[in-house]
Amino acid sequence: MQNKKSLLLVWTLVITIALVLFGCSSQSSTDEAEQPSDEREGSETATETDSQFPITINHALGEAVIESKPERVVTIQWANQDVALALGVVPVGFSAANFGVQDDSGLLPWTKEKLDELGEAAPNVFHDTDGLDFEAIADANPDVILAAYSGITTEDYETLIEIAPVVAYPTAPWATTWREQIEFNAAGMGMQAEGEQLIEETEELIAEKLSAYPQINGKKVVWVNFSATDLSQLHIYTPIDSRVAFLEEFGLTYPESVTDLITDPESYSLRLSAENVESLFDADIIVGYGDDALYETIKADPILGKIPAVERGSVAFITSESPLVAAGTPNPLSIAYTIDDYLELIGEAIDKIEE
Repeated sequence: MQNKKSLLLVWTLVITIALVLFGCSSQSSTDEAEQPSDEREGSETATETDSQFPITINHALGEAVIESKPERVVTIQWANQDVALALGVVPVGFSAANFGVQDDSGLLPWTKEKLDELGEAAPNVFHDTDGLDFEAIADANPDVILAAYSGITTEDYETLIEIAPVVAYPTAPWATTWREQIEFNAAGMGMQAEGEQLIEETEELIAEKLSAYPQINGKKVVWVNFSATDLSQLHIYTPIDSRVAFLEEFGLTYPESVTDLITDPESYSLRLSAENVESLFDADIIVGYGDDALYETIKADPILGKIPAVERGSVAFITSESPLVAAGTPNPLSIAYTIDDYLELIGEAIDKIEE
C-alpha cells in the first residue's frame, strides 16, 4: 500500500513538471508570434549589418578600415556631403562650397534643399576654402571622413587619419565620377546596398531626361575654359574629369585631336596654346564656364573665332549666376536639381549645327 502511494506521488510530480514546461514553451512561442514582425526583422537586419564589418576600402592614398557602422560622418572638400545627404545621413560637419554659392551660407541650393528635407536647420559647415580646417574636423569627433571627390594631398591624408579613417579618391585627385562618389562614400558609411540603389535611381533619371534630346547622342564635345584677359592659352578638361565623364554619359564624345594631346593619363586638365586651336576644329560643341560677353570676345578674336563651333554659336557657356556653375561636377543631388537646364543648354548649342 505504501509502494502504491509512493508511485502515485512520483507520477503526480512528473505530470506537474511537464505541464509547467509546456506552459513555458507555449508562452515563449506566443511571445515570439505576438512580437511585431518589423521588430523581428530589425533584429535580423541589425545582425546582418553588424556582420559586414570591419570594412576595408582601398583608395589612391591607402586604405580605410571601418570597424563598425559610423554614427558620426564628416565630409570634406567638394560634394561628398551631398552623397551622404542623398542617402539620408546628415554629416556632423562638412566643407563649405567654394563657388556657385549666392550667399555666405556655404551651401549650394540642392544641399540646402536636402538639409531642410531632413530637418537640419543649423549644419556644421567648415569654412575651409583656404585649406582644410583640421581643428574643426577633429572637433566634430568623426567616426569616418569621406573625401571620395577631393584633391587632398598625401600630407593632408596623413594628418586626417590621425583623426579618423579616411575614404579618399579611387585613382587621382578630382577625377572621381558621380558613381564612384556614391560607391566609395556609401561604402564608408556601411551603406553599400543603399548606394547601389541610389546609383540605379540616378541612372533612371538621366535616361528619362536624355530621351527628350536625341540630337545630343554621338556629337563631339570639348570642355574649354577661355580667359577674356588672356586668349593665348586655353584650359581644357580631360575625359577623366567628372565634368567630361558626365558629358560622355549623355552620348557625347571627345575628338581624337584633343585626346591625342593628353600626356598624363591621371591629369584632369591640360593647357592648349591658341596656336594649336585646330585641335578644336572637330568639336561639334564647346562647353565651358562663361557668358555672352566672353563669347563675343572669343568670336571676334582672329584665331579663336575660326573654331567652327564658335563661328556657328555651338557654345554652351555656363554662367556664374546659374546653379549649373557648381553642377558641372555632378553628384546625385546636383544632377536631380539641374539636369533639365543642363540638357536644354547643350541641346540648344547642338541645334545650331543644323541652322
